[in-house]
Amino acid sequence: MMAANGKPEAKRKIKDSVFTDLFQDTKYVLKLYQALHPEDTEATEENISNVTLKNVLLDQMYNDLGFQIGERLIVLVEAQSTWTPNILIRSLMYLAQTWQEYIESTGQNVYASRKIELPEPELYVIYTGDRKSHPNHMLLTEDFFGNHHSDIEVKVKMIYDGKEGDIINQYVGFTRVYNEQVRQYGRTRQAVMETIRICRDRNYLKEYLEAREKEVVNIMMTLFDDEYIYKTYVESEKKEAAQDMARKLYESGVGLDVIAHAVGQPTKTVEEWLGLASV
Repeated sequence: MMAANGKPEAKRKIKDSVFTDLFQDTKYVLKLYQALHPEDTEATEENISNVTLKNVLLDQMYNDLGFQIGERLIVLVEAQSTWTPNILIRSLMYLAQTWQEYIESTGQNVYASRKIELPEPELYVIYTGDRKSHPNHMLLTEDFFGNHHSDIEVKVKMIYDGKEGDIINQYVGFTRVYNEQVRQYGRTRQAVMETIRICRDRNYLKEYLEAREKEVVNIMMTLFDDEYIYKTYVESEKKEAAQDMARKLYESGVGLDVIAHAVGQPTKTVEEWLGLASV
């Protein structure tokens, strides 16, 4: 994506992309697990099975991390800077798909009389936004059903800062430094390079940034990102739908001013859509 000055802009989903890239390395996945379960001192990288799902539509990974370690299944949805109760729904869908793949990979049959075996799930979200209220968790019944009884419950544990020096704390520190640099320099290469420099100085993901600086810069600087592609697609779909509505209304004898109001466009634009604009 290009800025107004013709220079490439930083990727708008930068923190999520770095999050995904960081935790493709089982070394950092283990650090994450240890931050969540410091009582488990025996876990090793060999114990980790990566079960991160693929985005079938775009053939890219979601900004989610899922991994199994021993008999425990840890699921993290993407690190969020925006607070939304939809986190709960995504977590539930993600878990269901992960379980389905686990059942298939282990050759179990949900229709058999014998109870299948499943690893226990834990659902987390790393929240990096500015929301003042910091609840420890989100519950499906509270956010969607007003605390009424429901036959299903989903609990997502919220993480905000981590503990000093752990991998979660470092990642959150990285996101805050990046936000500061974007406010100062905009979505530019300078903001990216300053983020990397400051984070290395502050020991935020220092090892990762030093080992993969080129890749990190490439992740953060891109001409076209998923968000841009998706936004362009949605805008195109909306425009086609509005044009189709305008044509149908016009054919039904509806006046141009009414059509323009209905589709939220100037009358001149509607005339152009219908081929009525004067040359």
